[in-house]
Amino acid sequence: MIKLTRQVFVFLFCGYTCAFALTKDEVKEHVLKGKSYCEKVGISKCVKEFDKRKGMFTKGELYIWANNFDGLITAHPMKPLKDKNLYRYKDILGNQLFKNFIDKVKIDGEGWVNYVWSHPLTKKQTPKSSFVISIGENQLIGAGYYIE
Repeated sequence: MIKLTRQVFVFLFCGYTCAFALTKDEVKEHVLKGKSYCEKVGISKCVKEFDKRKGMFTKGELYIWANNFDGLITAHPMKPLKDKNLYRYKDILGNQLFKNFIDKVKIDGEGWVNYVWSHPLTKKQTPKSSFVISIGENQLIGAGYYIE
């Protein structure tokens, strides 16, 4: 009975939050499609597309942002962060997430970075993980999911 009650709660609650139930595979696939798009149309054009709130790479909570290796945000469709340098920005745990994104790409070429970010529904600082990959000599793209 407890299991059934939990399933009903999850079902009802999903109507409000299912857009936020992304998987690592979905996020990584989205970023890889973004990289492929950049290779096809060029970095300048793809970054402009990533910056569109209703662009082809923005699907609910799933979106791609871009920043250069100096920490300057070149595209972010959900928050007014474009042209802001967030290299030294720290989350509530002290993680320099944009520096960590850059380091991950420079060292490994691509990969996952964990940090804390404001959840769009609850507005609470929530653990998040993003997949990042280089799209050129001085720029990367990424997308993430909330770890709940």
